[in-house]
Amino acid sequence: MEQLIAFECPDRVCALLCAGPLCSVMVNRFGCRPVMMVGGLFASLGMILASFSTSIVHIYLSTGVITGLGLALNFQPSLIMLNRYFNLKRPLANGLSAAGSPMFLCCLSPLGQLLQDHYGWRGGFLILGGLLLNCCVCGALMKPLPTPKFVELPHDQEDTKKKKKKKKLLDFSVFKDKGFVIYTIAATIMVLGLFVPPVFVVSYAKELGNEDTKSALLLTILGFIDIFARPTCGVIAGLKWVRPRCVYLFSFAMVFNGTADLIGSQSHDYVSLVIFCIFFGISYGMVGALQFEVLMAIVGTEKFSSAIGLVLLVEAIAVLVGPPGAGQLLDATKSYMYVFLLAGSEVVLSGLVLATCNFFFIKKKPHEPAVCLGEMVTLADDEIKQLSSRAEEQLTTEEEMQKEVVNENKNNDNVRPKSVAVDSQEVERFLKEPQANGDMAACPETCL
Repeated sequence: MEQLIAFECPDRVCALLCAGPLCSVMVNRFGCRPVMMVGGLFASLGMILASFSTSIVHIYLSTGVITGLGLALNFQPSLIMLNRYFNLKRPLANGLSAAGSPMFLCCLSPLGQLLQDHYGWRGGFLILGGLLLNCCVCGALMKPLPTPKFVELPHDQEDTKKKKKKKKLLDFSVFKDKGFVIYTIAATIMVLGLFVPPVFVVSYAKELGNEDTKSALLLTILGFIDIFARPTCGVIAGLKWVRPRCVYLFSFAMVFNGTADLIGSQSHDYVSLVIFCIFFGISYGMVGALQFEVLMAIVGTEKFSSAIGLVLLVEAIAVLVGPPGAGQLLDATKSYMYVFLLAGSEVVLSGLVLATCNFFFIKKKPHEPAVCLGEMVTLADDEIKQLSSRAEEQLTTEEEMQKEVVNENKNNDNVRPKSVAVDSQEVERFLKEPQANGDMAACPETCL
């Protein structure tokens, strides 16, 4: 039974993560706005179909696969647009946008209970399907970025055509980057234990003899703390001294989160679980705010759309292994302590791997923030000015060459002898002289 409960959440999360490469291809091909609107339709459709389910398998397929796919088509484009729009305040923007997840987590538990009490579980799924249609509205608000216009010279057109042909829908060259490989390994280990406490903390509280409503309140507390932790961490990550070292701040967040799990495994009453949820919410918010900010800093704006899809695909495997494996461990040991100990160890290990590998294998580079929308326009203007100056230089050079040719022609004319005045009588006498064949040239046209 615990394995079934543990599989319910990862089912939807895995569908969200597995669709990463597909979403990357669609975003690179069609753009963020249409992909998000289609994702909103799929997310709503899955919930609506779940209201007509007749078995648990139908619910898994509808809410897990269809809704998970729709949420993936909303989640990834929103991160890509965030990376393109912001640069200087990007950590804060990541923190504020990530705060929406815990905000919904706070409302989900009481909202679900309220819908079930008034409309039943079928009516609750139907209403949630209607609410998810708002994702289409959010997608419509994703204004596409204006394409910078460049002044192309004739000899630059061939290079531009070659670059367009080389553009890929899914760029696997990110695996050549050591930083990306280290990040992917650490994130995969982290995901094995990151989602375990939110899945089991309510059941843990119930086993200690607490009421259902009181136990469900733990998730609300966790989400409420998470709401404020993410923007705060975004502000800290955006500081001038911290931002170049954002990877180590992310590693600290992982270790902090894992340590909270290790200490929370020793909880024996409701108060200790509340304290655990407070510290777990802080560390969980830090991880949520920094997770994709670090990835953006590693791969840059150009390759981020492909990198995030590949990372989410690898993490999907870990999501399918982590919580269900924890549920199996719980069925075998009948103790939540070992479940939290295992989850905490995995998250702490991921933080240590990221910090140590980044310190020993990554060369230090000067911090070069990614280019945002405003800087793209500025850079485009600068390049236009450079190209214009180059064109003016070429025109000046051609004019100088023409002047040189004209001067050479004048010099040649000066070298030529001046025409000599000829007497008309001498010409006429010359033409009337006898020719070699004895004939006279008496043609009037030859006379002057």
